[in-house]
Order: sequence, then structure tokens, then C-alpha cells
Amino acid sequence: MTSAAAPEWRTSAWLNTPEPLTLGHFRGRVVLLHAFQMLCPGCVAHGIPQAQRVAKLFEGAPLAVVGLHTVFEHHAAMGPESLRAFLYEYRIAFPVGIDAPGPAGDPIPCTMRAYAMQGTPTTILIDAQGRLRRQVFGQHDDLLLGAEIGTLLAELEQSRPQVADAAPSAEPCSEDRCGIAAGARPPPS
Repeated sequence: MTSAAAPEWRTSAWLNTPEPLTLGHFRGRVVLLHAFQMLCPGCVAHGIPQAQRVAKLFEGAPLAVVGLHTVFEHHAAMGPESLRAFLYEYRIAFPVGIDAPGPAGDPIPCTMRAYAMQGTPTTILIDAQGRLRRQVFGQHDDLLLGAEIGTLLAELEQSRPQVADAAPSAEPCSEDRCGIAAGARPPPS
């Protein structure tokens, strides 16, 4: 995995979120950025379902799944209204940014160019400090992606200050239960 600072996203609009998002919104969390086009067969068959699975499996973890609709072909067919309908039909609930068009007629959108993407789908992992750690063009293996996410989440957990366990209660009983004090428990059988 690499560790250079991830370029900021340049978007023209956001869907599935009440406000525009930046990398700064996700400091302290791992980010899976899924770059896709709604007319890309690999995105529809593999990339988007994988991002949806990650969002569901890691719900509650310090991980954010974010989509980036980055159109470099068939621009007229993949506008914001078509994308809105696509997200609804495919039940995509995570935030999706629309990559800003390239300057001066450049067909390559700004964020796509900043990350030097080769096409779609592209899976990008950004660690909790905002560093680009992994970028994969094409179908990414589920097990490998899970291991990479697990590694980044473990790094995040290790970087957090450790809180000492509370001292055992001198009174092992409460109003609704009684337990054996920690030092007096019988050995396991």
C-alpha cells in the first residue's frame, strides 16, 4: 500500500447527502472511494455491488463508502438526472459526488485526472489520515479488499489512545443480578 496524501475531490454536485463532502469530512475514518460510470458494465456488474456490500458489512465501523461518478465518455447520456434515477433504481444509498468536468473541454474529469485513474471501475482506499493507500483499476477481489480495509481499520485502532479497563467493582451484585467477583471465579472446567 502507498501512503501519499490523497488529492482533494473536485465535484460539481453531490447526491445522497445534504451537503458537499470533502476529504476533511472523513478525517479519523477510513474511506473507500468507488469511482464509476453508470454505463460501465464492470461498474454495474462488479464495482457497485462490491461497494454496497462493503457499506453494509462495515456499517458501524469507522469506514465511509463514497461514490464518484466520473464520466469520460458518453457525457450526454450520463447527466445528473440520469444518475439520480440510476442511484434510485440500484438502491445506492452512500453519498455520490459528480466529478467536475475537465477544464477547457478536457474529456477527463478533474478528480479522475488528479488520481491518474485509468478508467472505471476504480477502487480507492484512503486511510484515516487522508493518505492514498491503494488504488485498483478494474474488478477488485472481495477477499483482498476486505483484508486491505481490515489492515487500515487495525492501523486506526492502534493509533487511538488506549483507555485502561475500569477497576473491577468491589460490589459484584446489583439490583438485577449478582456475579462472582473477578478474583474469586472458579477455574474453567
